[in-house]
Parts: sequence; C-alpha cells; structure tokens
Amino acid sequence: MKADDISPEGAAASAPADLSAVTVVVCGTCRDETGSDAHPRAGTILADRTKLASEGDIRVTTVDCLGNCRRRLSAALLRDGCWSYVFGDLTAESGPDLIAGAKLFAGSTDGLIPWRGRPDSLKRGLVARIPPLGILKDIA
Repeated sequence: MKADDISPEGAAASAPADLSAVTVVVCGTCRDETGSDAHPRAGTILADRTKLASEGDIRVTTVDCLGNCRRRLSAALLRDGCWSYVFGDLTAESGPDLIAGAKLFAGSTDGLIPWRGRPDSLKRGLVARIPPLGILKDIA
C-alpha cells in the first residue's frame, strides 16, 4: 500500500476543489526523449500545452531547470502546506495529465495526490514526493 492510498474513501471526490491552490511547475528547458536541442524545447511545448489544458483555472509556470535531466520532461505539482510532487518521463502531450493530477491534488483533503484516479503518466513518472516544511520543522 502506498502512503497516497491512506486517505478516507471518497475524500478527494467530496472536497470542494480550490484549483487556485495548486501550481504546476514545468521545466521549460527539458529536451525530448531524443535529446534534441531544437527550439522551442520540448519542455516549453509541454508548458504551453499544460496552460491550454488548464483553461486558466490552475496556475502553470515554467522554470529553467528542475535538475531531473535523466528523466527528461519534468514537472512539479505544488500546494502550500502539502507534499510537493516531482514527475519525469513526461511527453509534450502530458499537459492534460498534469492538469488532471492538479485537480485531484486541489480536491484532496489530506494534502496528498490520491493514487486512485491519477493518470498513468503520473503513476509511472513519480520521481519524488517532498514533505511540507511544517513537517520538517516538527521533527527538529
């Protein structure tokens, strides 16, 4: 069982989704699976397609590098006070998957992206789950 499965049954579906609470961060400098240096870079194309898929409901931004070059196209899902997620092995067509994951995240009552219902690319492509700073401060 994954930690993401520990939420109460139906919790994500019953929570009102605050879509503005989630930010999708896409690595705009990522290259495609062939390593092509063509411009626009595959990461920029992914960012543009993610913005289109968001229909303006979810904040989408780009950064110059997420440092996940071995896993190619990468993105992160962030929500204040919650775990952050980094995904790799995405394609330029993964924008709708990132938005679907962001919507699940926004509706989550426990601050985790539910495993059930998560697009396959976000299941296979999970690179890291980073705890919120509040948890780390409690440990110290």
